[in-house]
Amino acid sequence: MMRLAGKAAVITGAGVGIGRATAQLFAKEGAAVAVADLNPTTGQETVALIEAAGGKAFFVKADVSQAEDVEEMLRQAQSHFGRVDVLFNNAGIVKQGRVEDSSVEDWSAQIGTTLTSVFLGCKYAIPIMRAQGGGVLINMASVAGMMGIVNRAVYSAAKGGVIGLTRAIALDHAGEGIRCVYLSPATIETPSLTDRINSSPDPVEARKSFEARQPVGRLGRPDDVAYAALYLASDEASFLTGSGLTVDGGMAV
Repeated sequence: MMRLAGKAAVITGAGVGIGRATAQLFAKEGAAVAVADLNPTTGQETVALIEAAGGKAFFVKADVSQAEDVEEMLRQAQSHFGRVDVLFNNAGIVKQGRVEDSSVEDWSAQIGTTLTSVFLGCKYAIPIMRAQGGGVLINMASVAGMMGIVNRAVYSAAKGGVIGLTRAIALDHAGEGIRCVYLSPATIETPSLTDRINSSPDPVEARKSFEARQPVGRLGRPDDVAYAALYLASDEASFLTGSGLTVDGGMAV
């Protein structure tokens, strides 16, 4: 039996990388998927991939740092599917920099897209889930929020905030059938990481440096995180709330 049969999921940042891999996997496992992204081209590509494989999906454009966009995203999902069983707050951005090197604009952009987006997603999904008798909120954290990463001060702060927010939401809504959990990946080979590697002065050495941070000796793959998200979204994880899974190849050990 498919693990998400009959369920409806909303996935932010689903146009590429982890979001796309998760959207495809959730659809394969029986979920109807709202593919949310700021980029209509990549978002529609994800929808096309899902539909070509026999799945059900639609695209919704959303700037997840903006309350009106997030509220509308969830309204559309509920209108299309009649319910929202899973919200995966996956979207986020990362900029390099120590505190003194980071501008106020850098702070606002990363906090907005990486942390405020999680607050907004949960805020507008919780009433829907409460009314239908429950649901699952999956929030994208990072090993950076657990241990801190050199030259990633604001990003580490945002991801640490995601973990704290997740734990608080889990306690506030445990009695309503709403689970709130998080994922903490390490370095995953997404298009944005590939761009960073290829734009470095020595791409070969840059890749080796990223790989060296993972004790297992390789970068993570989007599917590595997608399968962890699938478990958290499924009924198999029904006793798991307020905590999460670390998908990091041993980086945070």
